[in-house]
Parts: sequence; C-alpha cells; structure tokens
Amino acid sequence: MASEIVSFMLNNREVVIVASPLDTLQHVLRDQIGYMATKSGCSQGGCGSCTVLVDGQPLVSCLLPVKDVEGREVTTLEGLTKTAEELHPVQAAFFDNFAVQCGYCSPGMIMVSKALLERNPHPTRDEIADAIAGNVCRCTGYQSIFEAIEDAAQRMNGQEAAADQEGK
Repeated sequence: MASEIVSFMLNNREVVIVASPLDTLQHVLRDQIGYMATKSGCSQGGCGSCTVLVDGQPLVSCLLPVKDVEGREVTTLEGLTKTAEELHPVQAAFFDNFAVQCGYCSPGMIMVSKALLERNPHPTRDEIADAIAGNVCRCTGYQSIFEAIEDAAQRMNGQEAAADQEGK
C-alpha cells in the first residue's frame, strides 16, 4: 500500500504527515508527532485511554484511520491549554478532586468530560456515567471522577468564581 499525505488541524495548528492507509491516528500522534498524552491501552477501542476530540466529538484514536481526519480538527490533551502553567478547568478539577491516580485513563477521561461539558454544561450523574462509559479506570473507583466532572461543570459555568467572591 502506498503512503498518503494527510493534512489536518491538530490543536489549532496545521499538520501535514505521510502515512500508510492503515496507520491509526493514535500511531501518528504518538510515533510520528510525539504527542504522548494519547495513551496506548487496549488497541481495540475498549478502554478509552486513547480518546481525542475530532471536530469536538470524542473518538478512540486507536481504531481511527488517520486518513479519516483529513481536513478535520483534532484536539488532544496537549491542546487544552495555551500554556503549561494554565490548566483547563477539567484538568484542574481532575487534579483537585484526586481523580488522577496512575494517570493512564486520565487523558481519555478528560477529553470525554470536556466534550460532555461543551454540549451539556449541567450534566446529571446519569449523563456523566453515559459519557464516560467507554473509558475504563482501574484505580479510582469512579467516585472522584464523577466529583471532578461535576466540579469542572461548576468551574466552566463560573460558579467557582461566584463562590470565591462570596467568601471575600
């Protein structure tokens, strides 16, 4: 099979790569571009650790042929913040609520959570459970993950800022 040129937007910058038609987005992100936050877990689409956003929708990159992102916007964990010192509210909530243990599921969980909160700023526990159903965590027991997503929703809706102002 002949290699192909594929271009797409990655974290708001254009990327042009040469890839085999069978190369997955996960392989390209990790092995060609060097973005290591997209984890390599089961390589079968069952654990969610490789989840990225494609045009704002969470997709497992281990099953996604890179040619399928031609002309599309891909966002990885590395693309959530403008600087290394400034965490996205979802990242900060995961950290503050101890939802990161070994960290292997965290990139996928964070990306799924961001997508959920972008389309539904006030999710219920059931909606959160549905959103993260494709992501497996072996460390936290999920309670801290639920709390982190609820906290992130409040942060993204400005409720944390309002609470801080009331406390002053």
